[in-house]
Amino acid sequence: MRVGVLTFHRCINYGSYWQARCLVEAIAARGHDAVLLDHHSRDVTSREWRYAFQPLTPDRSSRADVAQYGRKLRKFVETFDTLPLSAPFDLDDPGAMPPVDLAVIGSDEVLNLSHPWYGGKPIFWGDGIPAPRVVTYAASFGNYAAPDVEPEWTARLQELDAISVRDDNSRGIVAQATGREPAMVLDPVLLNPPQVEPADGDPYLLVYGHHIPIWFADRVQDAARVRGLRLISVGYRNDWADEQRLDAGPQEFAALVAGAQAVATTYFHGCCFALLNGKPLACAPSDYRWTKVRDLTALLAAERHLTFEDRDPADVGALLSEPVSGAVQARIADLRAHSSAWLDAALAGRA
Repeated sequence: MRVGVLTFHRCINYGSYWQARCLVEAIAARGHDAVLLDHHSRDVTSREWRYAFQPLTPDRSSRADVAQYGRKLRKFVETFDTLPLSAPFDLDDPGAMPPVDLAVIGSDEVLNLSHPWYGGKPIFWGDGIPAPRVVTYAASFGNYAAPDVEPEWTARLQELDAISVRDDNSRGIVAQATGREPAMVLDPVLLNPPQVEPADGDPYLLVYGHHIPIWFADRVQDAARVRGLRLISVGYRNDWADEQRLDAGPQEFAALVAGAQAVATTYFHGCCFALLNGKPLACAPSDYRWTKVRDLTALLAAERHLTFEDRDPADVGALLSEPVSGAVQARIADLRAHSSAWLDAALAGRA
C-alpha cells in the first residue's frame, strides 16, 4: 500500500524528528510504500523557527547562542530532506494532499488542541484527508487534560477507522468522547529504536531540557561531582553544565544519549532514549511535559525514575547511578510486541 504518515515531522525538536522517522521506517519495513505527508505552513514555520532561536523565552538568546541554534536548525532542515516525503501541500488545504491508501496520524501531540501552533488544525483529526482509511498510531493530547472535547472534535474522532494512543491521559479523553477504548501502544522511538553509534570521549552525564528547576539542577551537579563526570547540555543552554552542545543535530543527540553515563531530563523523549539505552535516568516534572512523562513512566513501570523537590536530595544521585531495571526493559519488550501486532492489524485493515 501507499501509506502516508501525518505528524509533526518538521519541528526543530529531537523527539518530533525521531518519532516521525521511526514510524515511517517501521511501516516501510513491513513492505509498504511509506511516506511522511509533507505539509507546509508559513505561519507554523515562522513560529517554529522563532522558538528554535529563542527557546528560553522570556530570556533572550545571546548572539553567540543564536549562531549555535542557527547551526542546529540547519542540521534539522538538511536531515528533513533525507526523509521519505510526499509531494508538498498546504497544511490548511488537505485537498491538495497526494492521495494514499492509508493515512496514519501520529505519533506526537497531534491531538493537542492547545498546542501553540498546531492546535486546532482539523487535518490532524482526519478532516479532509484523501484516503479510504485513516487511523492513528500513538496519538497524544499532550498536556491537554480537559475531560471533554467539543462536539465537532468528537465527531472527527468517531469517524476515524481505528485509534491508538500512547498515554493514559489521551486514552481517557478518547474513551470519554467516543465510547470506545483506544489501544495503548508505544511511541515509535520505543517501537522501532534507532540504531546509532554512541558518542565517544571522556565520560559525561547528559542534560536535556530547558527551564530546568534550580533544585533539580543543583542535585544533578552534586551527582556529577560525586561520580567525576562532565555535564553536557544538549540542544538548549543550561549555564550550570560544563559544556553546551546547542548545535547538535538529531543524529548527534541520539549518539550523545547512547554514549552517556547517565541522563538528567525533563523531556518525554529524553526518557525514551535513556530507557532504550539502559542509562541511569532522573526526570524532573515540568508544567508543559508533566502529563507526558507521568504517563510514560507509569506505562513502563518506570515511575522510580521520576524525582521531586520534596524528596531526599540524595535521590537524584541514586537514580543517576542505577541502570534501568530488567523489569522495565522486559515491560518495553512486551509492549513492543503488542504495539507491533496492533500496527500490523491496522495496516491490514483489522484494527
